[in-house]
Parts: sequence; structure tokens; C-alpha cells
Amino acid sequence: MLAGFGPALLGAAPGGSGETVSLAGSGPGQRLDVTLVQVVDPATPADPQGPAPDASTRLLAVRFRLENTGTAVYKDSPAPAAHLLDTAGKRFSGLNSPTTAGNSFPDTVTLSPGGSAEGFVTFRLPQDATAAAVQFALNGGLADDVGQWSLP
Repeated sequence: MLAGFGPALLGAAPGGSGETVSLAGSGPGQRLDVTLVQVVDPATPADPQGPAPDASTRLLAVRFRLENTGTAVYKDSPAPAAHLLDTAGKRFSGLNSPTTAGNSFPDTVTLSPGGSAEGFVTFRLPQDATAAAVQFALNGGLADDVGQWSLP
């Protein structure tokens, strides 16, 4: 990548939910159709003994549908592949923290060509932060193609 040039932002969807973006990975045959299905804000931790937000933070859960449209097996961790941006320009990394919103992705998802999976990625952000967009990229978030969905 040349200095000053970032990854390509694809599929900047104004409404977010339901929009599908086709993303390529960095390896041959790596391609996923990624759909933002649902946003739950605030989200409640599923395990009362697990990491919970404190008085200054909250959890937000985003449900994605991943469909392997490539020719290679997709094996990756969806949580670190996702990022949330707030209106102040701060970026938050995805977590594998289960919430009552629904099933989280496992630590590693493996999809043969034509396979699909759905699950939540959780974000911890300040109480007063306004979520603006969510991003997803293959290869642990390091691929050049980055899908972005605007949040209402």
C-alpha cells in the first residue's frame, strides 16, 4: 500500500441494516458477501459473571451474515475483523463478548465455498459516544477491501 492511501471503502450504505457488501481477502479465491443484519444498542452481557460495562461504558452488538462466495475456504475471526466508528472519529475493535442480543460468532469461523454463518460482534464504547458506522474486512480486518455501513 502506498503511503497516504488507505484501504478501499466499499458499500458505504446509508441505512446500514440489510445492505450486503462483497469483500475480497488478501489470498487467492477469498471472497465474502457480508450483510449487516441488526444493531442492538445498548446490548446486555449474556453472562453476569463475564466482562460487563461500567458506569462510563456500554455494549453495542452488531449481527452480521457472512457468505463465502469465493473459491477458497474462509477461516477467520470475525470479531477483530470488525470495527465501530463514532461521530467523534474514534475507532473501537470488535469483541467476542456474548450478549443477550443473540449468538456471537465463535473465535474462528470456517466456511467452505457457498457456506454461510450469522452471529454478533460486540463493541464496548463510552456511554456518551454516538455510533456512526461499522466496518468489516477479511483477514482479521487487515484486507484492503473494507465494507462500511452507516448507522442511524
